[in-house]
Amino acid sequence: MEVLNQIIDFIVGLTASWGYTGIFLLMLLESSFFPFPSEVVIIPAGYLAFKGEMNFFLIIFVGVLGSIAGAWVNYIIAFKLGRKFLEKFICSEKLDKMDYFFKKHGAVSMFIGRLIPVFRQYISFPAGLTKMNGVVFTAYTAIGAGIWVTILNVLGYYIGDNEELIEKYLGNISVIIMIFVVTFIIGYYLFHKRKNKR
Repeated sequence: MEVLNQIIDFIVGLTASWGYTGIFLLMLLESSFFPFPSEVVIIPAGYLAFKGEMNFFLIIFVGVLGSIAGAWVNYIIAFKLGRKFLEKFICSEKLDKMDYFFKKHGAVSMFIGRLIPVFRQYISFPAGLTKMNGVVFTAYTAIGAGIWVTILNVLGYYIGDNEELIEKYLGNISVIIMIFVVTFIIGYYLFHKRKNKR
């Protein structure tokens, strides 16, 4: 626990000292092969915006840009290493099903995946494996990441100096996002079911 706190303190300090470059690099890592909570990057930055030391909208822009860059790292890894590498960990039949699902529902999967903690770091792998269109991949990554980064930035701006309130509201927001995700998936499923019947 102490080591984790030291890492978080280091990240917060890096965000403050490196500014927008630090936000970009840390969000790149957060979205790629070295996942850690994006909360410890964007919330302190939002608080610095409140104090007038950073620009609120530039934080969102750079944070989303870093998320896109990190997502592309995972996309390229999956694209280059391909099925042979993944078949060491996942059976061929499951990969076939994943390929089919992602080719049919890839855009929606990208958008939803970016809103789910932990899962959002790895949603780029099936995108790279199925060679998802780069423009579509980037667009849905940007939309999903943009929503999350904006939420964290707003939290930092208004209550960035109150750790208890951050934990409270972050927990509530996570629940609301999960309800939205589940509702969206159910609605999407029912829409396609009705469409297939027609």
